[in-house]
Amino acid sequence: MNPHFLQSAAWQSFQEALGRKVYRQKGIDWEFMAILEPGTRLSPSRLYCPYGPTVSSIKGLKSALKALTKLATSLGAKFVRIEPLGVKFNAKDFRLKKVNYSQPAHTWQIDLNRSSDEIISQMKQNNRNIYRNYRKKGLSYRSSNNPNDCKYLIKLLHSVADHNNITIHSDKYLQTQADILLPINSAKLHFISLESKVIAAALTYEDEKTCYYAHAGASHEYRKLSASTALLAEIIINAKKDGKLICDLYGITTSQDKNHRWAGFTRFKKSFGGYEVDLSETYDLPINKPAYKLYQAAKFLRHKIVKLKQRIK
Repeated sequence: MNPHFLQSAAWQSFQEALGRKVYRQKGIDWEFMAILEPGTRLSPSRLYCPYGPTVSSIKGLKSALKALTKLATSLGAKFVRIEPLGVKFNAKDFRLKKVNYSQPAHTWQIDLNRSSDEIISQMKQNNRNIYRNYRKKGLSYRSSNNPNDCKYLIKLLHSVADHNNITIHSDKYLQTQADILLPINSAKLHFISLESKVIAAALTYEDEKTCYYAHAGASHEYRKLSASTALLAEIIINAKKDGKLICDLYGITTSQDKNHRWAGFTRFKKSFGGYEVDLSETYDLPINKPAYKLYQAAKFLRHKIVKLKQRIK
């Protein structure tokens, strides 16, 4: 079995640093790490298994779901949210309810088990040119394992959020990732600077064989310098130098709608070469069915209210 980074011991340490209770179990053909997420006024408590359970057979999936059900019941969780990896399955056979994603169902990966020249040759020509010439524009690249450097990424993410009117993770969430993951080499910060000013930054998750492109932001003011492109190219090539076998660019959309909210960064990621990998849709396994039905009804009503407000505006 090959668990995702979000099922790793490093991710467990991060979740525990946020004050969350985490549970890990394993058996024949299955294993999982699950996070107890307390209920709120709008949502009941749940047991969340990000990109898990990891299984190697349908029998293993059955056993894992049985263990998750038992654990959730003992903790008073009203439902379990899962994204099983390892086998193809029919959600109806397990009475799972598909929901809007918690984690992307599809990702884009680059095979690093080739020479750097081969990897670069698979990038779009414009990306190759940017990577080979960005230093001539006065730009420089560096990486860091110093948690204090996370402030540069946080600042850029805020500027991206303000410019694009989007919501990002809290400063505490990102800084805690840096504090926990960077010292144990389970994450790395990457920067492109113009002279001494950081204009693009990213945080990657790192395990033994994979580098995951997790969080990234760049200055809109210097967008014509294509710092984001130079940065991701450096991340890919440096992952190769570090002995990684895969660079996982994380989520993409498979939608052909050019106006899809993920269309832009999906095109960006695909421009570096690579291939699509299907992961898992997100599913709920109700434990307390009355409480879960009430939660679903309330969520539907909130969605209708938001739509109505948008029409009024």
